[in-house]
Amino acid sequence: MNITRYEPWGLLSQLQRELAHGNAAEGSTATAEWAPAVDIKEEADKFVLHADIPGVKPEELDINMEDGVLTIKGEKKTEAKTDEEGYKRIERTYGSFYRRFSLPDTANSDAISAQSKHGVLEIIIPKREAIQPKKIPVTLTH
Repeated sequence: MNITRYEPWGLLSQLQRELAHGNAAEGSTATAEWAPAVDIKEEADKFVLHADIPGVKPEELDINMEDGVLTIKGEKKTEAKTDEEGYKRIERTYGSFYRRFSLPDTANSDAISAQSKHGVLEIIIPKREAIQPKKIPVTLTH
């Protein structure tokens, strides 16, 4: 099963183009400020994707399926802090993210569903029913 598209030199080439032009294309993985951890599981009748998105509200998510590619975009807003001086270290990540996944032909893009609960996004991608071969009888004609 091939769920993710692996392009080892694609990101490097994209970064070189962006540095040469002095800007970054919107939504590219090179400009994403963080990337949620994602687990993908294949079951008999579906694929299940779990993404860790703590602090991201469902209305701030954009999930699309086009040409066999599932795209998840969103943004985790920065909390307003009144007293910055007391911080010794800040490790929590804020900003936009962008993930893309190539789905196999067996994925049923018309029936994808998504829900968010306790900071975990769950996307269910049902599989298409297998097309069974049809036996065509041959009749004897006179």
